[in-house]
Amino acid sequence: MAARTPLSTLLSQALVAFTIELDNEFERRFQESGGGARVVSLTMWSNLLRFVGDGTTVGEFVAALGLPRRSALSRLGGVERWRYVSVGAATRKREGYGSGRGTKDDWVVRFTPAGLRAAEIWPTLPAEIEARWLARFGARRTGALREALRAVDDAVEAPLPEFLPIVSSTRAMALELPSVETQAARDDLPLVTLLSHALLAYTIAFEAASPVSLPLSANVLRVLGETDVPVRELPLLAGVSKEAVEVSLTSLSKTDYVVVEGTPASKRTMRLTPAGAKLQAEQRRLHAGIDDRWDPELRTSLERTLDHPDLSAGLQPDPAGWRASKPYAKQTEAMLADPLGRLPHYPMVLHRGGWPDGS
Repeated sequence: MAARTPLSTLLSQALVAFTIELDNEFERRFQESGGGARVVSLTMWSNLLRFVGDGTTVGEFVAALGLPRRSALSRLGGVERWRYVSVGAATRKREGYGSGRGTKDDWVVRFTPAGLRAAEIWPTLPAEIEARWLARFGARRTGALREALRAVDDAVEAPLPEFLPIVSSTRAMALELPSVETQAARDDLPLVTLLSHALLAYTIAFEAASPVSLPLSANVLRVLGETDVPVRELPLLAGVSKEAVEVSLTSLSKTDYVVVEGTPASKRTMRLTPAGAKLQAEQRRLHAGIDDRWDPELRTSLERTLDHPDLSAGLQPDPAGWRASKPYAKQTEAMLADPLGRLPHYPMVLHRGGWPDGS
């Protein structure tokens, strides 16, 4: 009998679908408002930019993020480089612009004009996209999903960020939670936050018992076997971007679970070793054990939402949006044609902009 879909996959695909719809709408509104900065994903607002407020010092910003100083400053440099914030004197580019280099704790972080435009748009979108889901999937179906997720959230004791944090190859794509509570307690959390919290709780349980991270296991490792697979085919097979595949290969190549062969890069292949095949079987059992501890109502609610025939309607990008443009259009078209076959089995939230498929 075929193994059932892991609950983490259902949570992930619902979260990614919601985030893509929100990101597409943000991109459209931001460009209409004047743009002026590189478009990034919801995670950059939820876990980073919302702490800027009316202005804050670098030291206060780092403390609010709750990440190691080096990681926090690197991400601050990224959103400076992408023109959302200024760091230090706003009248000139500082030495080390776009990076954490040379940053002083008493320097002030402020939104640029583009950052201010973005900060007016982002906070309204989670509720607006949730209202679309209510209309598209029905109040009963969406309400049941919200209630099941709320029950999970009420049982989680650890403080969790509003959205999945960025992962990196330096930590083998493993979860890195902030060390402080980054979200005020509320009785009515957005659906996207409830989805994120449930997936984070599952990830904590999985990674505590797994030698590889859940992003690596659920995406690239999942689609491999003991016969060679061309690396160039992995983005469509795994549902994540070419860039996300490359980051995954950086981590997986350091293990004894895969073999990567071939030159040039366009001819590389990848396959599981016997140890990798054994790991796949062990991880199916790990998923089953975790799933059995969760309320089956959550699985039912997620399946009913993801099985809805209008799921792909929310994934349609604006014709002028980046997901409709080369080189990403092919991936988008495949996702629209077969959402459950092409959506990632776990978000790949990278430093490149926080996109849930690693783009």
